[in-house]
Amino acid sequence: MIAIGSDHGGYELKENVKRYLEEKNIPYRDMGCNSNASVDYPVYGRAVAESVAEGTCEKGIVICTTGIGISMVANKVPGVRCALCSDTLSARMTRLHNDANVLALGGGMVGTNLALDIVETFLNTDFSGEEKHRRRVDMIEGGK
Repeated sequence: MIAIGSDHGGYELKENVKRYLEEKNIPYRDMGCNSNASVDYPVYGRAVAESVAEGTCEKGIVICTTGIGISMVANKVPGVRCALCSDTLSARMTRLHNDANVLALGGGMVGTNLALDIVETFLNTDFSGEEKHRRRVDMIEGGK
């Protein structure tokens, strides 16, 4: 299951990503927001991140206007490795090397077609599992 959430600046893109997930028969849980009305992105970024950290959802997608603020919020939740991606190479590499479990997108920064390619790449790329990358992910998580 994929957790997805946005603020008002990411609402339109979130709705497009939801349609993509539905077309691919990928189950998701919409954590809000539910319109273009102004809201506070930390509420939705935290809700997605907590559902991933708790294991309720396997991965998450968070969206605000730039992706910056909502990614900062998601990364405050222990166990979450959120990556802000604006291209497919970054999405692929953060899964391969960092085992990122939350993707952040900027609704005002990338168009829908590119965003959907980024989502597809993120969701379909597995962590490499190489020892050096496992070691580094452990270090991110607070290990030595």
